Amino acid sequence: MTDDIVFFVAITAPEEELVAEAAAIRLQSVWVTAMILAGALPLAWLLASRIARPLRKLTWETDRIRHFDFTGSVATNSLILEISMLAESTNAMKASIQKFLVLISSVASEPRFDSLLQKITEEAMHMSRADGAVLYLLDEDGETLQPACARTSAGTVDKQAMTLPDVKLNGVEPAGPLARSVRDGETVSATVLRSDIETPLASLVDAEKETLVAIPLRARDGQVSGTLGLAFDTSPGRKDTSIEPARIAFIEAFSGFAVVSLESRRLLKMQKALLDAFIRLMAGTIDAKSPYTGGHCQRVPVLTRMIAEAACAADTDPFREFSLNEEGWEALHIASWMHDCGKVTTPEYVVDKATKLETLYNRLHEIRTRFEVLRRDAEIQYWKQVAGGADETEERKKLEEEYRLLEADFEFVAVCNEGREFLTEQQKQRLRRIGERTWMRSFDDGLGLSVQEKQRKGESNPLHEPIKESLLRDAPEHLVKNRGEQYSAPGNPWGFQMKTPEHCYNFGELYNLSISRGTLTEEERFKINEHSVQTIIMLNGLPWPKHLREVPNIAGGHHERPDGTGYPRGLTRDQMPLEAHMMAVADIFEALTAPDRPYKQPKILSATLDILYGMAERNHIDLDILELFLQSGACQHYAAEYLRPEQLDITVEDYCAARSGGRTL
Repeated sequence: MTDDIVFFVAITAPEEELVAEAAAIRLQSVWVTAMILAGALPLAWLLASRIARPLRKLTWETDRIRHFDFTGSVATNSLILEISMLAESTNAMKASIQKFLVLISSVASEPRFDSLLQKITEEAMHMSRADGAVLYLLDEDGETLQPACARTSAGTVDKQAMTLPDVKLNGVEPAGPLARSVRDGETVSATVLRSDIETPLASLVDAEKETLVAIPLRARDGQVSGTLGLAFDTSPGRKDTSIEPARIAFIEAFSGFAVVSLESRRLLKMQKALLDAFIRLMAGTIDAKSPYTGGHCQRVPVLTRMIAEAACAADTDPFREFSLNEEGWEALHIASWMHDCGKVTTPEYVVDKATKLETLYNRLHEIRTRFEVLRRDAEIQYWKQVAGGADETEERKKLEEEYRLLEADFEFVAVCNEGREFLTEQQKQRLRRIGERTWMRSFDDGLGLSVQEKQRKGESNPLHEPIKESLLRDAPEHLVKNRGEQYSAPGNPWGFQMKTPEHCYNFGELYNLSISRGTLTEEERFKINEHSVQTIIMLNGLPWPKHLREVPNIAGGHHERPDGTGYPRGLTRDQMPLEAHMMAVADIFEALTAPDRPYKQPKILSATLDILYGMAERNHIDLDILELFLQSGACQHYAAEYLRPEQLDITVEDYCAARSGGRTL
């Protein structure tokens, strides 16, 4: 039994004594760990900050890129290779975007088409590191590539001196890379030799062997409008003959924007060419409308430009500050060509009126017929008297005297009709006496009239027996009412200050024959002066761009006077553009010296300058501009080119010296 009994011995001890050593080790470990952490955390923070600083800078740089700020370069110093590589990549991306934006901004800001072609070709060559570049554009038929610009490392090649051939596209298989790029619409790369058929830069790039990369220029509508050729010298022995695909890809992206700019500039160039052709067409139409104006609308722009160039070159007052930029020259060019465009509304017979009784024909023939009737009446009266037993000799004397009086009166009327001399009051009284003579009309003058004539004449009674009529008539039907053009109405939108005559026309025979000077009535003179009104109205009706908005004021102001007595607005010197003053001098000088006006002889140079100085002294034209016109040599140059030799009775220099009493002005 005792063998199955198990005994246990238990020993008890205090817990503190049992684990005291382990607790001490644990506490020591905690303190050591705490001390290690206390020292490691700042170090970890310092290391993390050092690592994160380039990343924060990269984040800041990418944020600047996001806000299109590409100034400065990305410079980071990191011990981590991947961060340094990321920084270099970001810096390269930033530089590429900046360069691309600067490039497209430079291209987009170029206003001239030819300069844009050069800039695109030059930039493409530099960006691709090519040895030469050429730009070909399709002609209007789309069958031939024509060289537009060529560039080498030596500079731009003059288009006139280029030996580059046209490239035909009408073949079944275009052989050259330029033609293939246009046909396929893809970038083509090919190696060509100097002896090859198509080597567009062989005469520009001194290379036995070159690689030509042709990049098509695709317009917005998807059609190819040309090609950009880049030539790389890959001759044997050359150190660097590699062509970077990335740069070619960049040029392909750039060409997309370049072709849009080219298309816009080409369209703008075509629009300007169309506008200029239309302006010249209008001026030519006005000159062709009347043989009396001749080439006036074509010569005034020449004169105006000469005066403006002299003003720009002057370094003395009042022209010291005067200058014209490209837009100013364009405005002056258009205004000078269009200064008389309102004449298309002026009736041709008014412009061409060579005699006082002329309308669509010379009505002197009607009056001559009445004199013929009076002559026949005198002869009939003579035979009646003889048949009645009167003395034939005495009656013949009376008849001969009547013939003489009729011939003298008709000759006087005919001379008055020519309008060559000033008509005195005594001569007007004689006209009225002649006009009071009567003749017998036997036919109804209300038959066969137009609607307008019937309206002016009013109702007429049928003619039952012959009636007496004045030899020279001022009848109610001679008056044509105004159509409501009251240009002097207060508040009119154009600021016109012209006094409108009571009637639009007055065809009265005695009224027209009594014109004191010239051949025009007050109504007809207003109708001619009205062309400046119509010029302003017509030009103000056009949608001018901002830089051309002064065209109506310049073109419509060439009949204004510095003293405010001109028309149609009555502007004074300070209210007019200086270009309008220049055109006024040019307009008058050309009108006085024009050699192609059949109704008058052109004035000689000295007489013309006398008239101009007289107008300047009366403050009708600007004296400073007149003297600039003479002193600058513009007047002498124009006279030598456009005036007849017999008109050059004196040189401008001699005239000025004589006028100043021997001292050159």
